Amino acid sequence: MKKFTFSQIEYVRPDFDMLKEECLSMVDKIKNAKEYSDIQAVLKRSEQIFSTATTMHTVAYIRNTLDTTDEFYEKEVEYNDEHFAALGVESTMLSKALLACEYTDDINTEYGPEYLVKVRLEVDKFKDELVPYIQQESKLTMRYQKLMAMAKIEFDGQTLNLYGIQKYFEHSDRATRKAAFKAYSDFYFSNEEEMEEIFGELISIRNTMGQVLGYDNYLPLGYMQQGRIDYGQKEVAAFREQVRRELVPLCETLYTAQAKRIGVSKLFAYDERFIYPDGNANPIGDEDYLVKEAQKMYHDMSPETAEFIDFMIEHELMDLKNKPNKASTGYMTELTDYKAPYVFSCFNQTKFDIEVLTHELGHAFAGYEAMRTQKCLEYHTPSTDIAEIHSMAMEQFSYPYAEQFFGENADKFRFAHLQDAITFVPFGVAVDEFQHIMYEKPELTPKERTYEWHKLEKKYMPWRSYEDDEFMERGGYWYHKLHIFLYPFYYINYTLTTMGAMELKKRYAQNKEETWKDYLALCKAGGSTNYLSLLKLANLSVPFEEGSVANAISYAKEELLKQL
Repeated sequence: MKKFTFSQIEYVRPDFDMLKEECLSMVDKIKNAKEYSDIQAVLKRSEQIFSTATTMHTVAYIRNTLDTTDEFYEKEVEYNDEHFAALGVESTMLSKALLACEYTDDINTEYGPEYLVKVRLEVDKFKDELVPYIQQESKLTMRYQKLMAMAKIEFDGQTLNLYGIQKYFEHSDRATRKAAFKAYSDFYFSNEEEMEEIFGELISIRNTMGQVLGYDNYLPLGYMQQGRIDYGQKEVAAFREQVRRELVPLCETLYTAQAKRIGVSKLFAYDERFIYPDGNANPIGDEDYLVKEAQKMYHDMSPETAEFIDFMIEHELMDLKNKPNKASTGYMTELTDYKAPYVFSCFNQTKFDIEVLTHELGHAFAGYEAMRTQKCLEYHTPSTDIAEIHSMAMEQFSYPYAEQFFGENADKFRFAHLQDAITFVPFGVAVDEFQHIMYEKPELTPKERTYEWHKLEKKYMPWRSYEDDEFMERGGYWYHKLHIFLYPFYYINYTLTTMGAMELKKRYAQNKEETWKDYLALCKAGGSTNYLSLLKLANLSVPFEEGSVANAISYAKEELLKQL
């Protein structure tokens, strides 16, 4: 592979006219194929041209999120989104030709059956009539993301963005925590009308997309877009109910103990991130220090992670510092032409920095391994309900190294992080149920939508109280969760995969070598088979089965209660 750094990559706008012509040409070649080698040549060419186009699109996206005021890359992302949506017409013709050709058995033999399953899914979730709706959806999500990135919150003599203000949620002074949370709340309240408008339009557009495909609403399409082919809404609802029964009471116990620990009679929302009366564990160094310590950690963890972290640093594939106009998000993406993951975040000098560092690098490690193991682009990335196991398990695997990042406060970090991992799950399933309600009941008014969130908080987070914050009390908290706007029906993955991560945590404590082998196999497998088969490959339980939640969290529950 040629030497490069991310900043040196030259952006070249994808040639969509060429891509359309190539797709149509490949359709003809498939229809006129005389032998399987003709199909192989088409598959190779298709992967080559789409890899380059998506790599350029990703470069533009990353640079746009690095500086949302950069008009060049903002316009490039808009252009690419619009033209990739339109290209769906020709790419679907290509997929249909593959499915109809007489060499499907040969494709299955070479690539495994999952390849054509993925092709079929792409066909099933697309019609030509969807193109304008996909384009409108993209513009709306960019509008929301830019609104969040441009946040300027005046607090403590500073102008802060949404990540910067959250540092104060962990402040030792309760009045400061309350004031910071109110400033955060006021940002969303002041933008409520625009967010109502954006989300209302997204509901309408997405439901129309589902109806174009013959469904009552967006829900079936949303599941298809997440790659869910071996379970559905019934199984997810059963999982949510297990969480309500098993985890909500545990979370109430943890928060009751926290209130007593920090010396307050009632825990309010602005207290939830303040875990210890003498202050939370914060990193002992800046971004550069943390990356150096992460490099040491990954060198000790395994030969595979050592090679990976050196690659990331050498090629400058991480941007972690919090800067003005940087998008308020964290993600991992892939530059497939370079077989390179890329990690983006906004550090804020709290334990969040280590959580996101290990989380996104977990994604990146899995992508790095799959890109070097799997023989086709379609297998580089698994469905999202598997991908989050890679990241959340890596967070747990980092526990033995906490001293490197937190010094004498390492134990405080481990407890707080584990408590957060558990208390997050009820919130996560509430986000999922909220989205089901939104698309099933599009007739709700904006304020009625927000009140549905209020009711879900009572169901899944009965401890949650906002004191005298009227906006949050009536349900405004949901607005901060960007996944609801940008990645519909993704969020349940974080809760499903928490179960897998907790299982791996328990096994890692018992037999590190065997557990690492299973984890590495899962990372290398990418998306080469379906969700249930990948769980089996890693020796993990199916989270929908009755009793699975209680079993998965048993070790973490024991560890937490022991320390109370």
